[in-house]
Amino acid sequence: MEQYYVIKGGIPLVGEVEIGGAKNAALAILAAAIMADETVTIDNLPNVRDINVLLDAMAEIGARIDRVDEHTVKINGSLIRELCVEYEYIKKIRASYYLLGALLGKYNHAEVALPGGCDIGSRPIDLHLKGFRALGADVSIQHGLIIAEAAHLKGTHIYLDKVSVGATINIMMAAAMADGKTIIENAAKEPHVVDVANFLNSMGARIRGAGTDVIRIVGVDKFHATEYSIIPDQIEAGTFMFAAAATKGDVTVKNVIPKHLEATSAKLIEVGCEVEEFDDAVRVVASKPMRHTQVTTLAYPGFPTDMQPQMSVLLGIAQGTSTVTESIFENRFRYVDELTRMGANIKVESNIAIINGVPGYMGARVSAPDLRAGAALVIAGLSAEGITVVDNIHYIERGYEQFENKLCELGAQIEKVCSEKEIQKFTLKVG
Repeated sequence: MEQYYVIKGGIPLVGEVEIGGAKNAALAILAAAIMADETVTIDNLPNVRDINVLLDAMAEIGARIDRVDEHTVKINGSLIRELCVEYEYIKKIRASYYLLGALLGKYNHAEVALPGGCDIGSRPIDLHLKGFRALGADVSIQHGLIIAEAAHLKGTHIYLDKVSVGATINIMMAAAMADGKTIIENAAKEPHVVDVANFLNSMGARIRGAGTDVIRIVGVDKFHATEYSIIPDQIEAGTFMFAAAATKGDVTVKNVIPKHLEATSAKLIEVGCEVEEFDDAVRVVASKPMRHTQVTTLAYPGFPTDMQPQMSVLLGIAQGTSTVTESIFENRFRYVDELTRMGANIKVESNIAIINGVPGYMGARVSAPDLRAGAALVIAGLSAEGITVVDNIHYIERGYEQFENKLCELGAQIEKVCSEKEIQKFTLKVG
């Protein structure tokens, strides 16, 4: 059943919001949890579609999954009987490939369906496969399955031609149980890479250097039980920070690591917001008119590509002409046509968006093309005059838990509805 968000815009968001665990860290950590034969407990898990699909796929191959509550899970990988993950849903999530590194590391054999996921351009997995081959695995693609097997994995020296979070994590997992020492150079430095390394270390892995561009791993024979809490989601936090800015609000975003948000905070200050940092919270106050700026997306600690659509929405109603350069994913500007329907003045030339600020957005019917762009269109709707309807919200629900409820708590007028009739009802109600 198709669901929509219907939004009455123009209300400043005010108050406090709690941020959940990081989806991108959680997906890799869940996959890594099956590498232990003892029970692993993971909490601060976001309750979003991608996570639930991965847990179902892991249960399918024999892992024991015990949902303690919606944010905690116990996983035991001692009974895995199947090293082939063909699960129909798995194709829908990018992170299915993490099961390759986990199963290959533990059993020297893995078969996983080629991943799908968000439609924001090609995210080749050739770096992952190059890493597995360097560790001594034979890797082939047959009938839509990636098959990797080895007599035994051997530590080695791997240089990644391109900085890739997925490849860094995947190779790190496989190498954690390989014979001898592995060095990964030009490794990704993102917070969730560090989180996965910390998690593996809590199970007995020997990994040093995560968070720098050289990661050193000494392989171990087996992993033991652990209890682990996932880091807060910097993209969810950033999304609420931009929502505060676009609606001229005052929002304190709680349960975050401010250091992970430095690039986002710096840009918000640049365009004219006040940003106050606390130990585990960040407050954004937008009381002045927004100014134009230039943004380029870069690997961490640069400005995150996952915050680019939200940034563009804000710059669309800032004074003057801004430019946003996308250097990570090629299809990241597919939301521009939707935003134009709301009155934005944006021209895209190859990987650069030239944004001429307009006084404000007008409510319209728009469609979410992917996860982050969907969240950005909701932000545009919250700041717009009149009623905005966002469809294809299943994309948004892949990565944001209770999105509309959290926004309502900040004073937004937003509802999730299932029919035209309900859209009309909402429109009459908010008048």
